[in-house]
Amino acid sequence: MRFHRPLILAAATLTVFAVGGCTSDKPSTTTAADTGAGTAATTAASTAPASGTGEQSKFFVQADYDAQLAMRSQTAEGPADKPWEQAIAPEMVSTAEYKKDGPYNLCFSNAAVDNPWRQVGWKTMQAEAALHKEISKLTALDAEGKDDKQISDIAELQAKGCDALIVSPNTTATLTPAVKGACGKVPVIIFDRGVETDCPVTFIKPIGGYAFGADAAEFLVEKVPAGGKILALRISPGVDVLETRWSAAKAAFDSSGLQVVGVEFTDGDAAKAKGIVNDYIQRNGKLDGVWMDSGATSVAVAEAFEDAGMPVPPMTGEDQQDFLRKWKDDGLTAVAPTYPTYQWRTPIIAALKILKGEEVPKVWNLPQPKITAETLDRYLQPNMPPLHYALCGCEGMPGFPEKWGGKKG
Repeated sequence: MRFHRPLILAAATLTVFAVGGCTSDKPSTTTAADTGAGTAATTAASTAPASGTGEQSKFFVQADYDAQLAMRSQTAEGPADKPWEQAIAPEMVSTAEYKKDGPYNLCFSNAAVDNPWRQVGWKTMQAEAALHKEISKLTALDAEGKDDKQISDIAELQAKGCDALIVSPNTTATLTPAVKGACGKVPVIIFDRGVETDCPVTFIKPIGGYAFGADAAEFLVEKVPAGGKILALRISPGVDVLETRWSAAKAAFDSSGLQVVGVEFTDGDAAKAKGIVNDYIQRNGKLDGVWMDSGATSVAVAEAFEDAGMPVPPMTGEDQQDFLRKWKDDGLTAVAPTYPTYQWRTPIIAALKILKGEEVPKVWNLPQPKITAETLDRYLQPNMPPLHYALCGCEGMPGFPEKWGGKKG
């Protein structure tokens, strides 16, 4: 499967991305060593000698990789205290053709609410919609992680008088025809996960998977001595933002002196992740670092080393409170790249801009911070549940923290 690259940002052409769950447009094989290199790339990031990382993913696109890594140091435009309204290097498009009077019925086709990241995001989106009196209704359908249901959901929503349709696709390629069909009938906003068409009015996402993967891998290259053994843990194959996370990590590891001793899929299961770590400790004697494309099982990974009576090596996580707390309490050597859940606010804001005829970015690249030892305390929230994501952008919203499962004070 080869991706089209229709969405433009600055001089680079951007592939659309997918994130947030474990469903996928799966390739025929499931290991990094076997995925192949379906998209040709001729620079060092894709041709460097392997160090146990296998072939580069077919999802790898050099121009997108270069653009995302560059965006990490670019200053976003927009309100300083509202990163969900900011955009990095935006190319604005007119929405005058969609201008209409309110009140508005917004519709949302959601891939799923099957993990904590999506649950925090969905609560945040609903809270954002409630802030705007011009929204008369937010009609949402949950695809439950099923492509066929989401295709049906998109068709059903088009019959409900939607003024704008927000879609978080379950998978990238399979949902593209349904999105194309909707584009001719209603303004479509894509976010979180992408599709293979540029017909949506805007595509909203943080910088992307390459930035996430590079942030994590570069940390390990810095902290682990040359020759160190690295275990890479991935969730599942075929979800393009997860593939690009690994693509960027592979590029970093291939140009380092580190040895990647394994690339394994955990399915986001804590027990499976812990078992994999135990197997590799027994096989290799020790591990010097763990790279992860998601933080959902980071605590379990750290516990696997503790159970084996070994120190936890440098590792990567995400902005879930359970990992941030363990990092702080145990003094881990860690970094937490993020894929901020505050992005769930932006589609509501974008829909209103479009319906009022205001310009929006064609590709709306949101800031994507990483949490370091120096900034860790800023994101720790003792009053929030373990699986809450720190970058929800919801702290000032009505009902916080209770609506997000937290406690006041």
